[in-house]
Amino acid sequence: MRFAFDAGYAIPGPMQSKSPVVNPNIALISGVLAVSTGAIFVRTADAPALVIAAYRVGLATLILAPFAWWKAGAELRALSRNEALPALLAGLFLALHFAAWISSLDYTSVANSVVLVNTNPLWVALLTPLVTKDRINPRIWISILVTVTGGVVIGAGDVETGGAALWGDALALCGSVCAAMYLLLGRRLRSRLSLLAYVIVCYGTAAGILWAVVLVCRMPVTGFSSATVASFWAMAVIPQIIGHSSYNWALKWFSAGVIAVSLLGEPIGSTLLAYFIFDEGVTMLKLVGGGMILAGIYLAAVGEH
Repeated sequence: MRFAFDAGYAIPGPMQSKSPVVNPNIALISGVLAVSTGAIFVRTADAPALVIAAYRVGLATLILAPFAWWKAGAELRALSRNEALPALLAGLFLALHFAAWISSLDYTSVANSVVLVNTNPLWVALLTPLVTKDRINPRIWISILVTVTGGVVIGAGDVETGGAALWGDALALCGSVCAAMYLLLGRRLRSRLSLLAYVIVCYGTAAGILWAVVLVCRMPVTGFSSATVASFWAMAVIPQIIGHSSYNWALKWFSAGVIAVSLLGEPIGSTLLAYFIFDEGVTMLKLVGGGMILAGIYLAAVGEH
């Protein structure tokens, strides 16, 4: 059974031949819906960006650790160097992604940050032949073009200029490249590792790196309001455990390019949530851009075996 791009390369391994327990499309949709809440919880958390990122992956790791040791303890103890090192590297890129993206929101507009961080399909497409050896067919390139254009349309009404804004834009772009590497490394490993084994190493590594930075920089880690603490836990459970773990599971069945393109549905979910929760208006540009993103996701999905 082949699940890579058309006329592409399917990563071999005994796990690849098993049928999925859950429809991968349902898992992917659930993941996109869950990660769409991330920006909402970031806004309701009154804490420094790096502290928010550290609590997000740190609490997720604490929740998952007992289950991972119970269900995948033997697998974790048997990890080879060729499996452990890429998983640790994926955790590093996940930490860099969160640090850069959440920090960017302090300098540039939400629209600009979302547009730039969601250019990761372009980086996935460019890096895929080097990292996973998957080949990309023309339909996937078209879907990437359509979805990224949709993201630009969404943010076109809120373009900022100036030194601080440019620094924020650069951070968001850096977060996008890191997200692409995180997805590609996960694509390679998920053909050989169970979901729990992969995510506990990846999330745990990201948590360790972020908490080390927070503590070295002596950032505040206590004394937050109950609303902020609730946001920390919500981020750990919904966008991290449910969201990231859902599309990490789907990486076994879909290529990293399709996962990256599908995650461009996140701005749509975030926009709708912001409309109902914060009463933020939905402009015509956002509606047009959202439609283009959905069209791109459809093109990517039908281009996959």
